[in-house]
Amino acid sequence: MQTLLLIAIALFAGLLMTRLFVKFHLPDVTAYLVAGVLIGPCVLGRLNIGFNTFEQVDSLSLISDVALGFIAFAIGHEFRLSALKQTGKQATIIGILQAVVATAFVDIALVTFHFLRPDLLSLPVAITLGAIAAATAPAATLMVVRQYKAKGPVTDVLLPVVALDDAVGLVIFAISFGVAQAMQNGTTRISALILEPLMEVILSLGFGGLTGVVLTYLERYFHSHRNRNALIVGSVIITVAVSQLKIPVGPYTFGFSSLLVCMMLGTVFCNFCPLSEELMLQADRWSGPAITLFFVLSGSALQFDVFGNPSVILIGVVYILARSLGKIFGARWSSMLAKSPPTVRKYLGITLLPQAGVALGMCTTAYRVLGGEDGTLIRNIVLFGVLIYELLGPSMTKAALTKAGDIQAIPSEVKGRRKKELEKVTKPVPPQFDK
Repeated sequence: MQTLLLIAIALFAGLLMTRLFVKFHLPDVTAYLVAGVLIGPCVLGRLNIGFNTFEQVDSLSLISDVALGFIAFAIGHEFRLSALKQTGKQATIIGILQAVVATAFVDIALVTFHFLRPDLLSLPVAITLGAIAAATAPAATLMVVRQYKAKGPVTDVLLPVVALDDAVGLVIFAISFGVAQAMQNGTTRISALILEPLMEVILSLGFGGLTGVVLTYLERYFHSHRNRNALIVGSVIITVAVSQLKIPVGPYTFGFSSLLVCMMLGTVFCNFCPLSEELMLQADRWSGPAITLFFVLSGSALQFDVFGNPSVILIGVVYILARSLGKIFGARWSSMLAKSPPTVRKYLGITLLPQAGVALGMCTTAYRVLGGEDGTLIRNIVLFGVLIYELLGPSMTKAALTKAGDIQAIPSEVKGRRKKELEKVTKPVPPQFDK
């Protein structure tokens, strides 16, 4: 009963908050996150309204995993070969270089900070945070694009770049974190730290591609939208479930990235299934409430106690500024190299600022492996960055896409027509009396 009540509270809180935020022209994603913060353990949870503890938020992690799977599946659906012929080269160049530049900016800033204040920041922590800086959150970006029906040169490059960013981020993290751990204790098997993440990328893409082929083959045996929708939902849930497996091979342990698996599933499905566009619309209607819960739960999981440590705030500000500059200038320089349109060069970097799921997964790994003060510091700084980026990132993404012309304002005549239709629906009907 308590679990069902928490789900209902989270869902209604997110929906009601959107009605307030629409008056300020803010994205629904921001409304969901703020609603989650309000009903979370740091605010109303203290009054026994909403989530009382972070353990209660974690107990609903299954919903978040499935919702993130659908988000990744939808992003993969944007990788149509017809579209990639025009933007594929740009996306590849920008996706790789902007992640590397962001890591370099954060590394330079935090390593310099280490030499100035070695008592506050160690060198392994600085290098690890630089690797985590490469990751970008695809969920918030996709939701903003869909809510405002963004379409244009920036959006065409943005979605493939965000998808590629996760794979590149995993490789960068593998190399940098291996170096950081070797510096910390000198006894680390660097081969395992590099090989395991690389195999995670390869296995994830292979498993996602195989599942996509099976889904496309099975789809032809079902003819109603209801059954086809159930087939898609089942396929996404299966891939998310299998992605939790860990495969021991000798001294190594290999696993999957549910984000990459579901992205590859969507990519294969959209390129081989002729009805993929229509079926995706059906799947979106089913997954909508789950995605709303995902963002509300993400807001509830944000921990404001990191503000109690001045050193975390100081290092966090340096991390946020360096990463933001790295993403913006990295996207600009790489888009110039890829000969992208001027709007892409100017506005793409701002849309790459949101950071959440993948970065949190990396910091969890660092916290578990490094442990002690270093692991705790990494976790707190990443949580600080996620808090800022998730609350401000969606609005900045919307503003950038609007200035780029990818988000078009609703014409006044359309607004007037909608208002008249709404008035007709809400106009009270006078009572009828019999003679």
